[in-house]
Amino acid sequence: MFKYSLPILIFFICIFSVSSQVKKDTISLSGITLTGSPIKNVLQNTAASISVITTADIEKTDGIILTPVLNKIPGVTMQQGALNTSRITIRGIGARSQYGTNKIKAYFDEIPLTSGEGETTIDDIDLASIEKIEIIKGPNATSFGSGLGGVMQLFSRETTEMESFGKSTVSFGSFGLLQQRFSAGYSNVKTNLFASYTDLAVEGFRANSSYNRKSFNFHAKQKMSSNGLLSFLGVFTRLKAFIPSSINETDLNNNPERAATTWAAAQGFESYDKFMIGLGYEHRFSNKWSLQTSVFSNSKKAYEPRPFDIIDDKTTAIGFRANINYKDQLLTLPIEVSLGTEIQYENYEYALFKNLYQSKPGQGSVQGDKFTAIRQNRNYSDYFLQMVLLLSDRLNLETGLALNTTQYSLQNIFQNNATGIKEPFTFGTVLSPRAGLSYKLASGKNLFAAVSNGFSTPSVAETLTPEGKINTNLKPEIGWNYEIGFKGNWVKNKLYAEVTLYSTQIKNLLVARRTAEDQFVGINAGSSSHSGLEFLVNYNFISRNSLSITPYFSGSVNKFKFKEFVDGNTDYSGNQLTGVPEKQFNFGLDVSIKNGLSINSSFRTMGAIPLNDSNNKYNERYSLLDLKTTYVFTLLKKLKLELNAGVNNALNKKYAANILPNAVGFGNAAPRYFYPGNPINYYGGFTVGYLF
Repeated sequence: MFKYSLPILIFFICIFSVSSQVKKDTISLSGITLTGSPIKNVLQNTAASISVITTADIEKTDGIILTPVLNKIPGVTMQQGALNTSRITIRGIGARSQYGTNKIKAYFDEIPLTSGEGETTIDDIDLASIEKIEIIKGPNATSFGSGLGGVMQLFSRETTEMESFGKSTVSFGSFGLLQQRFSAGYSNVKTNLFASYTDLAVEGFRANSSYNRKSFNFHAKQKMSSNGLLSFLGVFTRLKAFIPSSINETDLNNNPERAATTWAAAQGFESYDKFMIGLGYEHRFSNKWSLQTSVFSNSKKAYEPRPFDIIDDKTTAIGFRANINYKDQLLTLPIEVSLGTEIQYENYEYALFKNLYQSKPGQGSVQGDKFTAIRQNRNYSDYFLQMVLLLSDRLNLETGLALNTTQYSLQNIFQNNATGIKEPFTFGTVLSPRAGLSYKLASGKNLFAAVSNGFSTPSVAETLTPEGKINTNLKPEIGWNYEIGFKGNWVKNKLYAEVTLYSTQIKNLLVARRTAEDQFVGINAGSSSHSGLEFLVNYNFISRNSLSITPYFSGSVNKFKFKEFVDGNTDYSGNQLTGVPEKQFNFGLDVSIKNGLSINSSFRTMGAIPLNDSNNKYNERYSLLDLKTTYVFTLLKKLKLELNAGVNNALNKKYAANILPNAVGFGNAAPRYFYPGNPINYYGGFTVGYLF
């Protein structure tokens, strides 16, 4: 009884003593200027469904993972089985990915977080280094290449103008959670510096799930002149995370803390060192011409012992991105045009070794002989043209056109390190157009409509046949997206609402057919339909200096299905799309008063999820309640202190936080579909900051 009553008690205690630390960004959403696109625009006026996550949104959670934040965004689903095991889908696109996130592009200050073959990893980005996230849903981002589901843009945190500070934060909680963070910043009229170091360690709820990540982030901006700005971003991450893997339904219900038998015996884990570096320069030549350019590089050295083998791999990439903008009038109509490109060259090398853990029980993974060594080159080039034309004071036209070329090459370097025959392959040139209109119905109320085309290329692994050859008949997924929506302020700007209707029709549907425990073959197996309704309501019910109460409600109702899907002799046409819920809702309440004590509450519900293409098995619907309270006060005018405490999954719901679509049981084993979510867990922490 105590484990249920304690979070409820915390909630009511906080209701009577809540603070002013919640930023009123929920009401000013419509006025936010979007900075991710080459052509800047106000959220209210954009002809697309775009969501913005701020620092305040992140600070309403435990600050460890983005999952509860992203799942508040209509149309976005993030499943997270462990701190290093997640899948992000937007409008159901990418839901059938076996592991990880694909068909979505992501950037951190214009440095791609998406690999050259389309896999995206954001799990190892320290949340304290993020200032803002902009999410463009659907293929509406002409200037960012392959990303049928959409684009996520992360922006690094900056120091408040004309301030300098030093800050230390410690967080601790259930399952051995301990996070220590040190950050500092400096700002004057020309220079802005921000640096942070974070050490995050978690023992984990499940066996073989301990996690340790050390990360260092440095961001700098320097005004070179009145018209020129130089920026730099450097990120280093060192990770070692053990892998419990997925389990079957019996274990989910009776013993969710256990790890998969083979992964536990092998003591499987992943470890890597990763660097990201980016250098950018912006220059305004005149009121009409401006240039934005950046160069970036990243590298990753990884080692992962798995039950079926041990992989030792290395990735290095270098790239360039630039756009030049022209702003003028076309027959008295204001117009802005942006012409740009993004190019990336990526080299990936890996070697596979035998894992001898079965012959040496109790020792975990033991590296044996090498049996494969492969070198891959993954290169892409994007060229884009965007235009925004103000047809009248009320009507705004957005158009765009993008050209993409993606190339892979494969080389066997196993035999005595001799150079094998290089197998090149390209998907040709893919053309992606877009057009959108935004119409101002009245002050603070806009209606928009858009049509766009997008694509996603198969990964290298999906292009390979069982013999290890490239399948030259494989085609990219192509989708047409149609949407209409409304964005508006009501009740003297106290209430902000968005609603969007969309339909995305995808052909050349890419299906991963499992051929072994760790092997999949990609095939184009038909088409799918992604239609749905998304909505968001934020209401500043009470807004005073002494008291603020802000409830919010968001959700999505979807109809995702296979239009035509025949795999072998089985016809799945008309079935619900695997791996994503058809309903998702989030309710929340933020309350604050003047004395510095606050509460943030979030109740989200996830609909049932089909586990396989035949739709004969589903993951059950579940709901989660999270609560957090924060107390902030100042001593001696310069010393700022913060205390916080919270509870996740306050109702102690047993659920699967991530699922493995179309899991197959080998031998007599039951299919391992499920990654159990954490039961009720608590956290707390404190921050000491000094303003110079």
